[in-house]
Amino acid sequence: MTGRTRLSTLAVHAGERRPNPDNAIVPPIACTATYTFRDTQELRDHFEGRIQREEYGRYGNPSVAAVERKLAALEGAEECALFSSGMAAISTTLFALLRAGQHVVLTADGYRRTRQFVTGLLRKFGVEATLVEPGDYEGLTNAIVPGKTRVVLGESPTNPYLRVADLERLAAIKAQHRGSGLKVVIDATFATPVNLQPLQRGADLVLHAGTKYLGGHNDLLAGAVCGDAGLVGAIRDLRGMLGGVLDGHSAYLLHRGLKTLALRVERQNASALRIAGFLEGHPEVEQVFYPGLASHPDHIVAREQMRGFGGVVSFLVRGDLDRTSRFIDACKLPQIGPSLGGVESLIEQPALMSFYELSSAERADIGIRDNLVRLAVGVEDVEDLIADLDQALRA
Repeated sequence: MTGRTRLSTLAVHAGERRPNPDNAIVPPIACTATYTFRDTQELRDHFEGRIQREEYGRYGNPSVAAVERKLAALEGAEECALFSSGMAAISTTLFALLRAGQHVVLTADGYRRTRQFVTGLLRKFGVEATLVEPGDYEGLTNAIVPGKTRVVLGESPTNPYLRVADLERLAAIKAQHRGSGLKVVIDATFATPVNLQPLQRGADLVLHAGTKYLGGHNDLLAGAVCGDAGLVGAIRDLRGMLGGVLDGHSAYLLHRGLKTLALRVERQNASALRIAGFLEGHPEVEQVFYPGLASHPDHIVAREQMRGFGGVVSFLVRGDLDRTSRFIDACKLPQIGPSLGGVESLIEQPALMSFYELSSAERADIGIRDNLVRLAVGVEDVEDLIADLDQALRA
């Protein structure tokens, strides 16, 4: 691959070694937990760095390594490390970057399990956290404690309101603390490398839940972290200790999904933009949250730094919890499910799917309204999806 190779070509060919065993076009699945050595000299050569090879399944797998090379190429990263889930990637990364007495700044709108990990579990290990609202860069600047804050962690776009981080502003804020060790870490699961490459705009690490768009077929769990070799190497070493490794079969599925990533995401971008525009003009919809719409607070930033606006559309139905549930139940094409990024459209009411244990007031306090809907657009015909949403809204 050359430095000018475009993303669709990278998705198909990057990171692959030719020829594969038996001249197979599809890299084989390395279904093994351990690897043997020819003799003790080969063992010495391995540990002393003269050769590169696998040793034990928790430290590496050829099927996993092939996907790591491909995803690193897609992100423009030196290296990538894969994990057994997105949360394994996030938690291992933060454990590698932080220690007791240090501090992390986290944007408030984001995946609830990430927020729980940062504000709950990390606190038990002596790591403090401050939440700031997306787009409040003055608040973010003020939240950084010189000599103590080590990580600014954000999502772009966020879940569920699809706020888009101004990555160049974050890079400028980090530059004000040059020499402090401050790192900007971006979860770009909703964007994918097709729409956004945070490393090219000043982020130090980019995270993905490979379960979503990268896999694309709702049939695997995986996570990834990409960045420079030093940082990713330290995270990979900790992965070998904590054990959140990806298996060969899941790596094979992820490799297959990445081949069609650009095709799927481009289709989902186009369909989601059409659907967002339709919903914004619908009398039964109160408000739509989609960065491709001029009404979105981060539309200008998204237009400047993203190639597409993503396949998730969040919106408020006119009505209460039960009326919103009746709308979701009336949908025939989108299925009710908690994930996103696959070829099938999924729909959910976050008040029930992710925050059922909280009261309406408690949900409102963290920005989750009872009439909020999150639609993850698949690759179905957009006209069929719009017609289905219309009949469900009018039902």
